[in-house]
Amino acid sequence: HPQRPHPDNRMNAPAGPLAGRQLLHTRQIELRGYRRADGRYEIEADLTDTKTRDLRMFVGAILPAGQPLHGMCLHMVINRAMRIEGFSATMRATPYGGCRQAETVFERLIGLTIRPGFLREAQRLVGGSAGCTHLRELLQQIATTAYQTTISDQEEAPARDFAPEERPKMIDSCAGYRADGEAVRIRWPSFYRTPTAADGDHRS
Repeated sequence: HPQRPHPDNRMNAPAGPLAGRQLLHTRQIELRGYRRADGRYEIEADLTDTKTRDLRMFVGAILPAGQPLHGMCLHMVINRAMRIEGFSATMRATPYGGCRQAETVFERLIGLTIRPGFLREAQRLVGGSAGCTHLRELLQQIATTAYQTTISDQEEAPARDFAPEERPKMIDSCAGYRADGEAVRIRWPSFYRTPTAADGDHRS
């Protein structure tokens, strides 16, 4: 059997016809987080799908290559407690006219707080035929961007972040923030846990 290429080698392979592949579809997702003058935060998520060839739509029309099949945006306003005070969806490009009926559905998310269980509650409110699959896919990312935005703002005042009264939720949320890791030891020393032999076995 031929040896399969290492993932790193595939990433470094030349693009285009010489690599035996042809680009057909591109999905671009961009998220931005802003701090407002009133202390609130605005989070924006943009999603764009394009094809490299003309696409015959199910409704009979032709979508020219490079024109967005999906062009959608979510806009969210949160306060310092991560409570959603504003939420809107805008669809600039959709494959069907009926898709835009889902725009107002996402206003149902106003009043929710981004915390554990947020996605489950959000899916309950905007799931099914009333919502939009592509916009629902952005909810995880817009929630993560909200955390990243607010944390970036807190880091401008390290004294508030250095010795929190409660155990930060980010601890043990990923490999980089393991309770026995270097990042936690430096950033939140009071919550740092000394590695044990069992930890070493788990990591190997």
